[in-house]
Amino acid sequence: MAKCAVILAGGEGKRMKSNKPKPMSEVLGKPMLQWVIDSVRAAGVENICVVKGFKKECIEEYVETLPYKVETVYQAERLGTGHAVMMAKDFLKENKGDVVILCGDAPFMDKDTIADAFSQHDKNNASATVISAVLEDSTGYGRIVRNEDGSLNAIVEQKEASEDILKIKEVNSGGYWFDTEDLLSVLDSITADNAAAEYYLPDALKLLLKNGKTVGAFTASSPDTVLGANDPQQLEELNQIAIAKGYK
Repeated sequence: MAKCAVILAGGEGKRMKSNKPKPMSEVLGKPMLQWVIDSVRAAGVENICVVKGFKKECIEEYVETLPYKVETVYQAERLGTGHAVMMAKDFLKENKGDVVILCGDAPFMDKDTIADAFSQHDKNNASATVISAVLEDSTGYGRIVRNEDGSLNAIVEQKEASEDILKIKEVNSGGYWFDTEDLLSVLDSITADNAAAEYYLPDALKLLLKNGKTVGAFTASSPDTVLGANDPQQLEELNQIAIAKGYK
């Protein structure tokens, strides 16, 4: 089964107080982007495209130093995760099969989670599978709402959630497996009809569900898979977690 990866790495991270893209911030001396690339490759996915944005030359110069090929595409305007994936449309058209889409600033998305999520995705012949995690404090994350049979009903963002949905501890990690052709069939139908005027990748799942496709959710064994950093303090916390848990 052909597999490829799209890693979203266009974020500026203004609160990081850095002159480089947020995914280039380091955990244990290694850019967060490299952590994600390493996990993807360790999971058996070698065909990788990185979506760059802010300070794109930093990403370009870095991937040129790698001993293997990593493609890049440019997102000139940061208009949401769905828009970022739209920038990789040509890459997706050239790589049929399944694609894993991950955030370039989530360093603890490990190879086992990526591989095991694909196993479930493939077994269920799903059009899409969102990677989730269970958090003690799920504030701020999109909640995973499941049907009685365990399949995905919806991903509901914090600001749109009812009181009952806000009690849900299972959250969206920002990582997904998609059947590439099914993703391409709905990608251009994602709209920016929301308060932020951005194109959100979870809307692709809504469209697939509307089209009667199978959409699932895979729960990661560790809540660390959703962790990222928005400021220097959170970056330091990631470093301390990596040290304490022996991540490398």
